[in-house]
Amino acid sequence: MLDIVKYPSPVLRKKSSDVDIVGDDERCLFGDMLKTMQMSRGLGIAAPQVGINKKMVIVQVADNKLLKMVNPRILEAKGQERMEEGCLSIPNLYVNVRRSKWVKVQYVDENGKKQTLEAKGLLARAILHEIDHLNGKLIADYLNPIIKFFVLRKTKQREGTTNGKRII
Repeated sequence: MLDIVKYPSPVLRKKSSDVDIVGDDERCLFGDMLKTMQMSRGLGIAAPQVGINKKMVIVQVADNKLLKMVNPRILEAKGQERMEEGCLSIPNLYVNVRRSKWVKVQYVDENGKKQTLEAKGLLARAILHEIDHLNGKLIADYLNPIIKFFVLRKTKQREGTTNGKRII
């Protein structure tokens, strides 16, 4: 299991780099990320959350298949809905985030093949959440700036658990 990088680490704010070739190192990283996500009770994890600024994410929501995505890119998005989200990198912070209900995403799979996927609901939300990580964006960035200041200042000062909730 890898260590999950926690806010306020600067690695969480860096834009991730594209992956040119999906090789053994990337497949090994996916394996380690998957174990880390599962042990942490997450629905998704992005490489920056384990300290690696590569465009790689894993998402698995309920009965949906496990998605290992390299260089994911949103092609289309529709609809809007709000839902509370948590994040492995900011324990105990839950933010009501407005996101698209449906997305069409293009990515490269762990075998180096280009894929296109349409997702809706929680799966779409989880994909968008993880892509935010690749761009250095956190759920706290969806808060009002004044509230964000106080919440993140408090978050820096405390440590804790996720109270058993599954988080993105």
